[in-house]
Amino acid sequence: MPMAAADIEAMIRDAIPDAQIEITDLAGDGDHYAARVVSESFRGVSRVKQHQAVYAALKGRMGGELHALQLTTATPE
Repeated sequence: MPMAAADIEAMIRDAIPDAQIEITDLAGDGDHYAARVVSESFRGVSRVKQHQAVYAALKGRMGGELHALQLTTATPE
């Protein structure tokens, strides 16, 4: 069963409360999303660790309910 964009956003927000989050359904099928996550907590943290924090927020749903996530992370300007 596909995940709703709102569910993805809520899970990320629960784990990274200060995050600015934009979710885009890339294929219109609820399985292929792009996420842009901007958080001060990413400052000074490697891109790999930033992505790991977002994937951890999804609690193992990557590859199951959530088939694909194109992820962009950043710190506030």
